[in-house]
Amino acid sequence: MAKPGLDGHDRGVKVIARALRDAGFEVIYTGLHQTPEQVAETVVQEDADAVGLSLLSGAHMTLFPRVIDLLRDRGADDVLVFGGGIIPDADIVKLKELGVSEIFTPGATMASITEWLQHALEGRD
Repeated sequence: MAKPGLDGHDRGVKVIARALRDAGFEVIYTGLHQTPEQVAETVVQEDADAVGLSLLSGAHMTLFPRVIDLLRDRGADDVLVFGGGIIPDADIVKLKELGVSEIFTPGATMASITEWLQHALEGRD
């Protein structure tokens, strides 16, 4: 789980990280104010299967694609990228076209997120 950019609101990502952990996932939270480069490097170093990006700052159309590009550059284009935050429906469509697997907006249940991730990772085996 990562908070790229200058967004300082981390309560939601911490709640989701805990829900994923409680559902049996190994979770690494990178902390606040991570650059896309730091996020991609952590994903590669930790050999992660997926990375969840949380953004409330409105920079999702810049930061999400940048993380995806950096993962591709590092040979980690098989990593599942998902995200959440305050993201307009029109941008969700564009982000999915760019390679984001799923976006969760406010009101998404923890069960919907954990079940989606479990299913998405099972389909990759």
